[in-house]
Amino acid sequence: MKRQMMCVALIAGLMSSQAFARDTVANYSVESALKSESGKVDPDIALYFAGQKHPGVAKSFGEFATNKKTNAFNKSDEAACQHVFLSAVRELQDRVRKEGGNAVINIKSNYRNVEFESATQFSCGAGAMVAGVALKGEVVTLKK
Repeated sequence: MKRQMMCVALIAGLMSSQAFARDTVANYSVESALKSESGKVDPDIALYFAGQKHPGVAKSFGEFATNKKTNAFNKSDEAACQHVFLSAVRELQDRVRKEGGNAVINIKSNYRNVEFESATQFSCGAGAMVAGVALKGEVVTLKK
């Protein structure tokens, strides 16, 4: 009897850990995410996603990457992904400040090292407990 109870407990534990292992990768709207929490993104640092036209580059500081995670517990995948996307964008903007530039160009998703280029969408992985967004983009000073 004790052995059966231990087996049942072990199986239940394994099944519950599988439920928490969910990692659903989906694409969400850049525009909706940028509008989801006002005041999070610095309007003075321009953002140009893959394929978007931008002024000429006066100086490039190189390509930089972010990999941000957030608590997704009790949030919709979209809400968690929008929140963590803003964190990733803010990290890119912090890099612009550090390098002395004024924009990030050619921003693309790089979740789990799978590049996704879009001017209108970003990739996000969401599970039961955590959501993550990885972005990379070129930090530059644009010509005026």
